[in-house]
Amino acid sequence: MSTRPLFVVAGIGNGSGTGAAAARLFAQKGYRVALVARNADHLKRLAGEINDAGGEAAAFPVENYSYGATLSVFDNIAAHKWSSAGSSSLRVALWNAGSGVWKPFLEVTDKDIETSLQTNVTAAFAFSRGAILAFKQNELDERGKRGTLLFTGATAAIRGNVTTSAFAAGKFGLRALSQSLAKEFGKENIHVSHAIIDGGILTDRSLSTRGEAWVNNADVRLDANSIAKSYLYLVEQDRSAWTWELDLRPAHEKW
Repeated sequence: MSTRPLFVVAGIGNGSGTGAAAARLFAQKGYRVALVARNADHLKRLAGEINDAGGEAAAFPVENYSYGATLSVFDNIAAHKWSSAGSSSLRVALWNAGSGVWKPFLEVTDKDIETSLQTNVTAAFAFSRGAILAFKQNELDERGKRGTLLFTGATAAIRGNVTTSAFAAGKFGLRALSQSLAKEFGKENIHVSHAIIDGGILTDRSLSTRGEAWVNNADVRLDANSIAKSYLYLVEQDRSAWTWELDLRPAHEKW
């Protein structure tokens, strides 16, 4: 009985952004998809959409992104009974969850700091632990990998700004985590990559708040499906040429 590759993604929003686009793409490529997020309704809707399209997906809601809740979801995924026959092997894990705080420094509260660091750093540590422990059990695939761990970052990971003190602190931490893991676990053929998303993404939310000129101009905004394709590119790299950090922006983005 064959073993199916498994893709785990944490953070799918309302189903119109990067996490959901990646879930759809990896399902199309034959991966089982485990969807992790706090909103159970959004998870179930996306899982149903993927299953109706011929893929195989399951929803794993978490109450919050605490360390314990995030780590324990891997046990739930491992125990899940999939609809098709065969075991699963976790091969790709995407940390796409995030928490944004945009306030002048003197308006930032202790709750803002706690929320940013919990989601962007503490929960990312837990997610990484669960993924890497699973990867270490894998044999090398045809590309010489045991698994790929992906992180969705932001421009704030490398540059602070006047209203991003709390947000940047979290994203700087996420980037540092990803670089540390890439250096530590590359020796075990585990590929870790961090993507800096530099620009606005066309989602249901931005569709309702941005003007028509922005929505219809692919030169000035990112497409979630294109980001997902870039993630697949990272996963398909062989061990002779791995990317740790990738930055993605629309053609006319100022940087």
